[in-house]
Amino acid sequence: MGRDEGYLVDIVDRTIQGGDGIDTFPFPVELSVGGVGMQVAPMGDTWPSGGPLERVHRIDFHIVLLFGAGPVRHMVDFTEHEAAAGDLLWIRPGQVHRFSPTSEYRGTVLTMQPGFLPRSTVEATGLYRYDLPPLLRPDTSQLAALQAALTQLRREYEDTATLPLSLHTAVLRHTLTAFLLRLAHLAASSAEAPRQRSDSTFTLFRDAVERDFATNHSVSAYADALGYSRRTLVRAVRAATGDTPKAFIDKRVILEAKRLLAHTELPIGRVGVAVGFPDAANFSKFFHQHTEQTPAAFRAELR
Repeated sequence: MGRDEGYLVDIVDRTIQGGDGIDTFPFPVELSVGGVGMQVAPMGDTWPSGGPLERVHRIDFHIVLLFGAGPVRHMVDFTEHEAAAGDLLWIRPGQVHRFSPTSEYRGTVLTMQPGFLPRSTVEATGLYRYDLPPLLRPDTSQLAALQAALTQLRREYEDTATLPLSLHTAVLRHTLTAFLLRLAHLAASSAEAPRQRSDSTFTLFRDAVERDFATNHSVSAYADALGYSRRTLVRAVRAATGDTPKAFIDKRVILEAKRLLAHTELPIGRVGVAVGFPDAANFSKFFHQHTEQTPAAFRAELR
C-alpha cells in the first residue's frame, strides 16, 4: 500500500489514549509536506477490517472527506450518515465518530490542524460551528466549484519545489481559505435553520465553553472571564444559536456525557465527574432533566 492510498490507515499508528477512555488520534505531522498543518490525499481504495478506526474515536484536527463513490455509512455523534458520490463529510475536533468496515472510502481527504489558519479565517469559515450538519450534499454547480478548489489546493500542497517554504505555506493558507469559505457557505445553507452571523462575543463564549465545560457550568463565570456583562452574553448567544447561554452549556455537557456513556465502560459516577458533577446523584438528576432518561437507562438502550 502506497503513502497516499494508506493515508487514513497511517493515522491509526498515532493513536493516543484519552483520559475518558475514548481514543484520540492526533494530527499526523510527520506525513505533512514541509511540516505545514494540513494534508490532502486520496482515500484508500478499501478500508481494512479490524483496525482501530472502526471503533469509536475522536480526532484533534479537522477532516473533510469528499466522496468519489458510495454509499458510505459513517457515524458522527450518535447519527449514522450515508454519503453518496459527490457528498462531503466534515468532522470537527473532538467529535466522536467511527469509520465503517463494510464501506469503501473512495475520494479525497483533507485534514487541517486547528492552529494552521489565523483566527479571522477560523471565524469566517465557521471551523467550530458544531451546530452545523457534518454531512453536506452540494448541488452540481457547488460540487464543481468545491472539486476545482480542492484540486487546486492539492496541486499547491504537492508542489514543494516552486516556492520557498514560507511562500508555499502562505499560498496553502490562502488556497485552503478559499476552499473552506465555499464549504462553510454550503454547511450554513444546509442547516435547517441556519444562523450565519456569529459575532466575536459568541465566538469567544463558544470557544471558552468547548475548553472549560467539564469544570465550569456558570454563565456568570464565563461572562466575567470574557469581560462581558451577562446581558451582553445572553444577547450574543441568542442571536447566534437561539438558545440561552445556560442551555448552550448544558447541551455541550449532555453531549459529552452521552459520548462517554455510550462509548466507554467508565462507571456512571466517573462519567459525572468527567463532565463536572462530583456527586453522582446530581449528575443523574441533571441527565434525566435534559434527556428524560437516567444515565443507566441511556447506556442500556445502546448496548
